[in-house]
Amino acid sequence: MRVAITGSTGLIGSALTRSLLADGHRVLRLTRGRTAPRPADGTETAPWEPGTRLDPAVLDGVDAVVHLAGAGVGDRRWTAAYKQEIRLSRLAGTRTVAEACAEAARPPRVLVSASATGYYGDTGDRVVTESDPAGSDFLAGVCVAWESAAAPAAGAGVRVVHPRTGLVVSADGGAWGKLFPLFRFGLGGRLGSGDQFWPFISLPDHIAALRYTIDHDDISGPLNLTAPEPLTNREITRAMGRILHRPTLAAVPAFALRAVLGEFSEGITGSCRAVPDALLKAGFAFRHPAVDDALHAALQQGRLR
Repeated sequence: MRVAITGSTGLIGSALTRSLLADGHRVLRLTRGRTAPRPADGTETAPWEPGTRLDPAVLDGVDAVVHLAGAGVGDRRWTAAYKQEIRLSRLAGTRTVAEACAEAARPPRVLVSASATGYYGDTGDRVVTESDPAGSDFLAGVCVAWESAAAPAAGAGVRVVHPRTGLVVSADGGAWGKLFPLFRFGLGGRLGSGDQFWPFISLPDHIAALRYTIDHDDISGPLNLTAPEPLTNREITRAMGRILHRPTLAAVPAFALRAVLGEFSEGITGSCRAVPDALLKAGFAFRHPAVDDALHAALQQGRLR
């Protein structure tokens, strides 16, 4: 296959690129700004800019497009300006890619356009599947608009999948990459009450699930990319201590998180008990369904990297 990827240098994008190349597929990296020289890993590159028309010829004959690009939700404090950047980077980028898919002479057969379990908002201890409605907070609103922005591709007959990603367990980056050092130094502990559910997924399972959606033409629409059994922050904290052989006595109260992180703290102390109902019904088998398995895989991958 020939697969185009935005956000190919991020945690998910770089892992997906390595996986595809290892199996002999071709990867077209859509990169911001001017076209870079052909990378040493054998991938191709083409320039794109969210909000600016992407020449449909760039995607002509591409088998699949995986759109992952967007401003990091946890990279900075949520000022009004940064919240606008979070929203616009996703909406403008998705619409740019979707319109190019729709207008290509030979459009891709599938657009995998990222979303997040933030779609559901704070659901407490209630189990949520892809059929549940959206929440009412900022991130939920972003996710709703983000998914809707892919409409031009769907309207042109391109199969569109929205992987609603949970917290990816990796020592190499993302939110979990910031947790590992704290726990290694014995500074890890529960966040807020610790009773909030965290929908997690190992990085290898996330990549395998993305590739599964590309390969299976019967999969479309929203897809929770989470392990089958989400755990509470308290349970995950204990698992981190157990695997890393460190104490987990520290605790950060909700008011302190709010003081440091502002509104973004709600995404940490909020609860989302999302389960991968659609993915399981499609026949996907998890390699790391339990958090201990996911943590071991992350540590092993970190050593290999």
